[in-house]
Amino acid sequence: MIMVAKLFPSLAGEDATSACAGLELLATAVLMLDNARRVTYANPAAENLFELAKKHLVGHRPDQVFTDATVLSAAIDKAVRGGATYTEQELELAVTGKSKLHLTCTVSPVDTREAALLLEFRHIDQQLKIAREERLNEQQQANRELIRNLAHEIRNPLGGIRGAAQLLERQLDRPQLIEYTQVVIGEADRLQSLVNRLLTPHRLPTFQRTNIHEIVSRVRSVVQAEFPRVAIACDFDTSLPEFDADPEQLTQATLNIVRNAAQALESITAKPQIRLTTRVARYVTLARKRRRVALALSIEDNGPGIPESIRDRIFYPLVSGREGGSGLGLTLAQAFIAQHAGAIECESVPGCTVFTILLPLEPRMPDTSA
Repeated sequence: MIMVAKLFPSLAGEDATSACAGLELLATAVLMLDNARRVTYANPAAENLFELAKKHLVGHRPDQVFTDATVLSAAIDKAVRGGATYTEQELELAVTGKSKLHLTCTVSPVDTREAALLLEFRHIDQQLKIAREERLNEQQQANRELIRNLAHEIRNPLGGIRGAAQLLERQLDRPQLIEYTQVVIGEADRLQSLVNRLLTPHRLPTFQRTNIHEIVSRVRSVVQAEFPRVAIACDFDTSLPEFDADPEQLTQATLNIVRNAAQALESITAKPQIRLTTRVARYVTLARKRRRVALALSIEDNGPGIPESIRDRIFYPLVSGREGGSGLGLTLAQAFIAQHAGAIECESVPGCTVFTILLPLEPRMPDTSA
């Protein structure tokens, strides 16, 4: 974990507003204490974590906020005595009337006009989740690079096979033999299409103002025509604004997920349903950046669910829970959404699978690197 205190090594002479401005958007919960160990600042993540408004934190000592702050107080003592950062790996804190929180806490001495200590809190399970996601992301990147290299190696001989089959076909005068060459050409075209799809995510997105509901409505029409048995309902938050996105990539990512859901419902004999929902998500972390507001697009189906054996690998290339599936739909969707600084989350149990696409709504900063 990158400690927040490292971002603020010395802020002597800075006012509290300037010192704390950079903490507002962090996913890490942060409290700042003065020399009397009273809270002088709490960021929004801390309010969310402890389910307390800032007014119930600022001006109070930790032992006044939490029912048992003995371990936390000891951690603060160690940081003060040593004059250096101290981390308590296993900490239990509870606010009256609320369940206990299992946290790690890093206490760091700081040098500001109104604060002497900076406390960072993180859920232990959240920390494990972040570490797991980082490992999965690294593995997926390695897999994608391997697949990409293989795709490049396959492309050239594939063209040669197709060309040779076409030349051979011109020399044949028996229809049944021509059928064989047509099979070769058809399969070569199918593999070429697969190779192209493997290489597609490497195209950079072209951003423009985009309406998510136009995209979702288009995807719904396409999938509904392809799977007329599946009932597809929409529940839109019409207050969502337009935002910067690549409509083509976003459409393809959404289509891949919705089509996967429809295909999973083919085995459902009674009332196969998909529900497409848009909402505003507040204070979410995307691409390691805290976002005040984001767009949440949920695709929910009542299918059999994702097999547990592949649940942790569904975004890997060539991993599919459906017989005959290429295992590329979710890989491409994840790649496209990642290029938008977004994320895809998945929860699945038999009878209910929900994929949620999260995208930042803030305007993109202009590229000034040129």
